[in-house]
Amino acid sequence: MSEPQGEVERNVLGGPLQPCGTEPLTGFYRTGVCSSGPEDLGSHTVCTVVSAEFLDLQRALGNDLTTPRPEYGFPGLRPGDRWCVVAARWLQAYQAGAAAGVVLAATNAKALEVVPIEALRQHAVDVPDDLSGLD
Repeated sequence: MSEPQGEVERNVLGGPLQPCGTEPLTGFYRTGVCSSGPEDLGSHTVCTVVSAEFLDLQRALGNDLTTPRPEYGFPGLRPGDRWCVVAARWLQAYQAGAAAGVVLAATNAKALEVVPIEALRQHAVDVPDDLSGLD
């Protein structure tokens, strides 16, 4: 899999998509960015700071994010890790009251196809330099 080329991907605030995390290296394409392309059927577009509550809920729903899966280059997550999660999984956690924090500048605008911006803003953990996008 290679990262999609072409136009600059945008974040949910309308700016250029910022890196989400490199320790562990996240993103569908493992570039540290929540990029999305045709191969990314799950839309791994929400940059989160995972919490124990979020990880526990995901495990209960059959989406174990804590067990390492080296065959997929997946180290297993611990609370505090930044990770690009599937937009529908984040929304599911939000609806269950267990949403992880969201890094808006690193969350792909494609997440808005699934998750309302208001929900993302409620759990924002970053404050952008330009606050006009938060009105």
